This record gives sequence, C-alpha cells and structure tokens, in this order.
Amino acid sequence: MTATTAAPGRGAARTPVRGLTVLYDAECALCTHLRGWLERQPQLVPLELLPAGSAGARARFPGLDHAATLDEVTVVGDSGQVYRGSRAWIVVLWALREHRPLAHRLSTPAGAVLARGAVLAAAKWRGAQWQGQARGGQWGGQVYRRGDGWVYRPDTGWTYEPPSCADGGCTTR
Repeated sequence: MTATTAAPGRGAARTPVRGLTVLYDAECALCTHLRGWLERQPQLVPLELLPAGSAGARARFPGLDHAATLDEVTVVGDSGQVYRGSRAWIVVLWALREHRPLAHRLSTPAGAVLARGAVLAAAKWRGAQWQGQARGGQWGGQVYRRGDGWVYRPDTGWTYEPPSCADGGCTTR
C-alpha cells in the first residue's frame, strides 16, 4: 500500500509504507484484546503497538491530537501518513498476511461502508461498556482515565479518588 504524500492526481509522489504504529486505548478492554490479537498475527508490514495518549506517543507524534487518538483508532505510517477510524483498520488489516485480501475488499466503495459500520459498532460497544461502569450519578459521556483520578476495582467498579493536594500540586479554578 502506498499513501500519497503530495497533491493527488497524476505524477503525485508515492511513499511506500514500511512500518505502522497503531495507537490504542490501553484502558479499553476491547482495544487491549485487539492489541493482543494483532501481536499474534503474521505481519507483512511491521506493526508497533503504542498506548494512545501515553508519554511515548506524545513524544513521538507531537503534532497529533492525542485526545482524539483516545476516542478513535489512529495509525501512523513510518513516513508520517495518518489513518483514522475505518481507514486505520483497513490499513492494519492490509499489514497482516492473512487479512490483506480482506483489506483490499474493504477499500472498495462498498467495502468502505461495511468497514465504517464495523468501526461504529465497536465504538458503540465500547461506549456501552464505559457507560455500564458508571454507577451512582450522571455519566458525562467521556472515558474514565486513571490519570484523572478514576480507579477501577473488580469488586466495586470505577470510583473517583481526587488527587491529593498535600504536595501543593493542585491547581485552583
């Protein structure tokens, strides 16, 4: 697969993809399951799996909207190509030996509709999982993050534990 790095049209420069970095939500059960599945697949193009929003992702890709990478799967090619949503999944499948034919089918106009539907279904399932974990209060529609003070315990679910201000590190509003 190649990604256009110049203006589209005749004579546009084409850059081969020799490696892909998949940014995934390390706190999402579905995302971590898929990460494990990807690690076990024979790869034609090497995949690097990196937690989205992590210090490593921020340092490596400073120009990305890292909040958006937590909401929508994002794949970055070794030459700076950025794929999001269903296109990201198609390029990941293209990198896998056993799934490249499927990626070619999903890259057609009819296949793109199916790919988009699959990504939307996964997003809906993921949202339902987070919503189901919110207990005793309004769920704000956002993902709960450990860095924001949310803690998951298997026996009680997600609870909020605000950070301590004892060290003077809290900001006032």
